[in-house]
Amino acid sequence: VEAGIDEDDPHNPAVIADNVGDNVGDVAGMGADLFESYIGSIIGAATLGGENPHLLAVPMWLAAGGLISSFIGFFFVSTKEKGDGWNTNLTALMFALEKGMYIANVLFLIFAAVIMILLFGPGSETGWKMFACVLIGLISGMAIGKGTEFFTSFDYGPTISIKDRARTGPATVIIQGMGVGMVSTILPTLILVGCIVACNALVGQYGIAIAAVGMLGTLAVSLSTDAYGPVADNAGGLAEMAGLGPEVRAKTDSLDALGNTTAAMGKGFAVGSAVLTALSLLAAFKTEVTQSNPNMTFDISDPILLAGTLLGAMLPFFFAALTMMSVGKAAAEMIQEVRRQFREITNAKGTTLLQAIQQVTAHGSISEDDDVEPDSDRCVMISTRSSVKEMIAPGLYAVFTPLIAGFLVSARMLMGLLAGCIGSAAMLAIMMGNAGGAWDNSKKLCEKLKLKKTDQGKACVVGDTVGDPFKDTSGPSLDILLKLMAMVSLLIAPLIDGNDDWE
Repeated sequence: VEAGIDEDDPHNPAVIADNVGDNVGDVAGMGADLFESYIGSIIGAATLGGENPHLLAVPMWLAAGGLISSFIGFFFVSTKEKGDGWNTNLTALMFALEKGMYIANVLFLIFAAVIMILLFGPGSETGWKMFACVLIGLISGMAIGKGTEFFTSFDYGPTISIKDRARTGPATVIIQGMGVGMVSTILPTLILVGCIVACNALVGQYGIAIAAVGMLGTLAVSLSTDAYGPVADNAGGLAEMAGLGPEVRAKTDSLDALGNTTAAMGKGFAVGSAVLTALSLLAAFKTEVTQSNPNMTFDISDPILLAGTLLGAMLPFFFAALTMMSVGKAAAEMIQEVRRQFREITNAKGTTLLQAIQQVTAHGSISEDDDVEPDSDRCVMISTRSSVKEMIAPGLYAVFTPLIAGFLVSARMLMGLLAGCIGSAAMLAIMMGNAGGAWDNSKKLCEKLKLKKTDQGKACVVGDTVGDPFKDTSGPSLDILLKLMAMVSLLIAPLIDGNDDWE
């Protein structure tokens, strides 16, 4: 914005760090998050299965069936669409990706039915009820993804409304984006509530755990769809940096336009699966912590439990604040470095980087002798060092909070803490993920409508800048917070089993 250059201009010292960040955040980070949900859901279901070998085997067998289904689904991802840039039919491109997911899901359901017949027999009511839980979990995951697409794709009203608000400046873009994010929590919440209530009615708490396994069964193919976004984004960035022709940019723009929506859908799916996984781990924690005292009650009107719930509801806000301020600190350091390079980096002729940028802007090109190359390595080093250093405090906070609540007060306090954290973190993660995706796609919509260099386009760029830590840092990190706290609680459950308050 300051230098008047494109985001992927090779003269931008931070462009390589941006491309690396896309891969680290949306591929490696999201992969780690969803893998944690995947393993967590299996552990939760296996713990609730207890002594019954068939109930213990169900989540393992379902996971194996999901992997095979995903491998087969990969081969059906294809499209006949041509790379016509922004004129490409995004719905048709989206179907090309979804085709593989649908086929994998259908195969997974067939495998799930076979598994239930093998383990419980064709006439077992319990087996078919468990199959219904798998089906409900799978449909819930797809429905949350579709709901996220509505709120973040620039084909629909919510994102278009943000672009329209940009006419009056960045402030109204921020306000509208926050509103869109808050409204977007309604649909996933209703879907999750319906899934939890239905599965509990069918098979009890074990049903909820199996629904989480069902939702994550075809994770291999759905995670690939999520990773598609940053790969397409980086392809577009590399094409621009290399100065490739308009026909190449048309193809990468077509793919990139879809990328933000697939990434936002992946984040919505991650929140839904995290909630179900955390609930199954919470149920497993309750089972483990009441072994020596089965009569222990967890009444919400109990002051200890209620105090824990209030404390738990606060934790995600503090965690999100820590991660967001860390991003702000790293971004400030990065901006100072970029400004320094604009002023101080020169070529053999003494031309500064900023002067080279101004020459390109004025004449459209620059000779190789007059060009100035930025020091991208330094920007990558700043972001890498900051990310490792700034994650120490949030990591310790997520691990030690359940330990302090469990050992210092009681299991009931910890139960309340986890319940409050799950509810609060889920809402905050959905709001942040969808608001960030909508801001990002409002900027993409301005690019499509050739408004990028106008005041309206610049207002959307400001919204996108705010949205990046929302959707790429604080939002996804909350999924990890609620699962990590539930997992730590399950690990310490035998140590606090049967303890009274303050014991």
